[in-house]
Amino acid sequence: MMPPFTTAVIGPQYCAPYPVDLAIVKKVMTISDGNFVVTDINNNVVFKVKGSLMTLRDRRVLIDAAGNPIATLRRKMMSAHDRWQAYRGESTESKDLIFTLKRSSLIQFKAKLDVFLANNTKEDVCDFKVKGSWFERSCTVYAAESNNIVAQMHKKHTVQSILIGKDNFMVTVYPNIDYAFIVALIVILDEINEDERDD
Repeated sequence: MMPPFTTAVIGPQYCAPYPVDLAIVKKVMTISDGNFVVTDINNNVVFKVKGSLMTLRDRRVLIDAAGNPIATLRRKMMSAHDRWQAYRGESTESKDLIFTLKRSSLIQFKAKLDVFLANNTKEDVCDFKVKGSWFERSCTVYAAESNNIVAQMHKKHTVQSILIGKDNFMVTVYPNIDYAFIVALIVILDEINEDERDD
C-alpha cells in the first residue's frame, strides 16, 4: 500500500480526502461568457472557464464559484507544437508559473501530454502524464511515469447534450489530488483537440 499523499498543485483547498466526481459541460454557442461550466454531483457550480475575445484561442481563465480567477492557461507562442503554461490568478509572469504542459511527440493519434510543475525546470521527467483519445472522449491522468492513476475522464451522453450541442464530460478525481489542476488539464486538452480539427 502506498501512503496517502496530497498533491496540491493549484491549492490545498482543492484536495479532498475522497474521490471527487465533476461534470464538465462545454457550451458550444457562447463567445464571451466562457465555454466550460464545472459542477459537482449536486449540480453546484465549482468552476467556470472563460476566454477573452481578443485572444480567443490562446488564453483561458479558470475561475471559482465566487468569480475569483484562480489560474490563467496560456498557449506559449512560437514554441514547438502545443506548449501551454498555467499561472496563478490572472498573472502571466514567470514567478507565478504553476505548471507547463507539452505534447510528448508531434505525430500521434492518441493524445499524450507531459506535465511539468513549475519547480521542475529541467523537464527530464514529467510530474504527470495525460493519455487519451479525443475521438473516444476519454482520458486518464497518471502520476509521473508510473501507472498510478490520479484522474479519469469519460464522455457523458444525455438527451440534452445531443439536442443543445453541448459536450458533457464526467471526471473522477482520485482522493487527495488537486481537482482544480485536473480541470485545467482537461481545458487545455480540449483546446489542443480544437486546433487539430482546424488544421
